[in-house]
Amino acid sequence: MRDIASSLATWNSIGMPYAIATVVSVSGSAPRLPGAAMAVAADGEAVGSVSGGCVEGAVYELCRDVLATGVPVRESFGYSDDDAFAVGLTCGGVIEVFVSSAPPASVVDAVATGADVAVAQLLDATGAVLMVGAHGTTGTTGFADVDAVVSSEALAMLDSGSSGIRSVRCRPDVEVFVQSHATPPRLLIFGAIDYAGALARLGKFLGYRVTVCDARPVFATEARFPDADEVVVEWPHSYLARTQVDSRTVVCVLTHDAKFDVPLLDVALRLPVAFVGAMGSRRTHLDRLSRLRDVGLTDCELSRLRSPIGLDLGARTPEETALSIAAEFTALRRDGSCLPLVQSTGPIHRDIEAARVS
Repeated sequence: MRDIASSLATWNSIGMPYAIATVVSVSGSAPRLPGAAMAVAADGEAVGSVSGGCVEGAVYELCRDVLATGVPVRESFGYSDDDAFAVGLTCGGVIEVFVSSAPPASVVDAVATGADVAVAQLLDATGAVLMVGAHGTTGTTGFADVDAVVSSEALAMLDSGSSGIRSVRCRPDVEVFVQSHATPPRLLIFGAIDYAGALARLGKFLGYRVTVCDARPVFATEARFPDADEVVVEWPHSYLARTQVDSRTVVCVLTHDAKFDVPLLDVALRLPVAFVGAMGSRRTHLDRLSRLRDVGLTDCELSRLRSPIGLDLGARTPEETALSIAAEFTALRRDGSCLPLVQSTGPIHRDIEAARVS
């Protein structure tokens, strides 16, 4: 919706009614991704696109119907021999579209101004909309338990920069489409070793924007790390000092070489990032702590260092080690206990329990 939000804000400012169609799922070869939107105003003007042209006419008419009735519509358009040249997708894919009346103006304004927010819409006859961001939740479904679950799920998806349909766990018959208007969190991997390749693959799978950095050009190549979004040949501490990070950024130091990791950790442990972990034995860790104290890091700053990095999974292979590392920063991010569920008590999904006691 972000690409048409300014037009929607203009319509809101003049009191122009409109309906908006949003792609909520795709399969096969489809021209637009989930979140693509087209809106139709009461005067007939249309902005945006849901299919690059294939089904625009049919979706336009659906928007006009919703404008007239006020009742949301969920519709699929796909390829078949019968409708390939009618309203189907001749590219062979299937898209599912949800058409509803205009969302609240506060939601449109937040998206138009570039705020990091997730917009969650129930895919039912209500079409209820919630907006979730760093400052809380706006809107309601009318049910406290649904609000709590949807808000929690939307916040997690915003954190990972992902969008898609989710089931509402406390009401299995209800689905919600969550669209994240935020960049994915960053995973910065320092040290172009085999463990870095496995961690890059897993980080990408988890929704991170992955960077692998090493000062050695013979090792830091795109061919060795095809799953990384970027491979940087530069001294790690110099790159970290100049690149953009935030409170979601994960820093994994896999070099376990003092000439690389001490100056790098000197920078990393002073930055407002989510996680800083370093690979190495316990003996390496103790030596590293001594060297970091020598360069001026305080005990408070050193307490942020997760070293040796990873959970105790008994990992041996690079893939198992990557899993142990990813499990650790995921647990920290989600406030997990790291205990087997069979050894823990209470609800698996804490947001449901919060809704029950509120």
